[in-house]
Amino acid sequence: MILADKIMELRKKNGWSQEELAEKMDVSRQSISKWEGAQSVPDMGRIVRLSELFGVSTDYLLKDDMEREELIQVGTADETVRMVSLEEANTFLDIRAENAVRVAVGVMLCILSPIALILLGGAAATGKLAISDYQATGIGLTVLLLMVGGAVAIFVTSSIRANCFEYLEKEPIETLYGVSGMVRERKSKFQSVYTSQLTIGIVLCVLSAMPLFISMLFSEEEFAYIVSVCALLAVAAVGVLLIVRSCMIWGSFQMLLEEGDYSREAKAESKKYGWIATSYWMLVTAGYLAWSFITDKWDRTWIVWPVAAVAYAAVYEIAKALRRKNG
Repeated sequence: MILADKIMELRKKNGWSQEELAEKMDVSRQSISKWEGAQSVPDMGRIVRLSELFGVSTDYLLKDDMEREELIQVGTADETVRMVSLEEANTFLDIRAENAVRVAVGVMLCILSPIALILLGGAAATGKLAISDYQATGIGLTVLLLMVGGAVAIFVTSSIRANCFEYLEKEPIETLYGVSGMVRERKSKFQSVYTSQLTIGIVLCVLSAMPLFISMLFSEEEFAYIVSVCALLAVAAVGVLLIVRSCMIWGSFQMLLEEGDYSREAKAESKKYGWIATSYWMLVTAGYLAWSFITDKWDRTWIVWPVAAVAYAAVYEIAKALRRKNG
């Protein structure tokens, strides 16, 4: 194991971010990043300082051939970590990239699923289509259920394919030699794609309401309003597809590097408060379906999702505060 990987491994075992280690070493975060990326090497004075901070010998830091067991003996962390090999990391990244497309398509199907019901119902009600309201509702619900069922099948099969790598999301990990360098290289290559897809996706979601506003400005016909709602859902679906795909792939890099939402601190917090997100979105989904089926106002009930997304952060923090207060 080379010096770059040892610095990263010891930093993670102590639960420090690059910023925190940089502060302790009185250097910039970029310096730590370069040390861990093998782009530069700390001078001897900083090697000594690193050995004091991590509780290891300078020999361990400088000698590439020292055994991994020596690190475990001198480390200060008392938690069990999972080892990730280069082969495992590559396999995980490949599966995650495939699943990102599948899951993004599944989410898009869920968003698009009410369109047939809204469009056929509106066409029947306004006389644009020679079918009864019951027929329109029956066909629309059939299409909706088929699309949602297909999406669920995608989610389940994708989850099964990636099930063996679930520990990367929840448990502390250590990467073997060469893994962090490979992940950083792939992350760097994907950076521009991630930025562009995330930006386009967000812009599309923001602009998805434009067909509705245009319809309200230039037409008073009820069916035009209904078509604009369907267009809104279609544009939003494409935007969400781009966001989900890019974020899932980006998240796979963060998992292997234990950064961002997958740092050790975030994983520890997730174990304590993960139930909040699960319960919240189950209730939101149940409320959305109940409201939609009872009122048959699928062209309006979609508002549940943006409102729920905005409210989620507040609900999450309130639930955490109550849990801490109760012990």
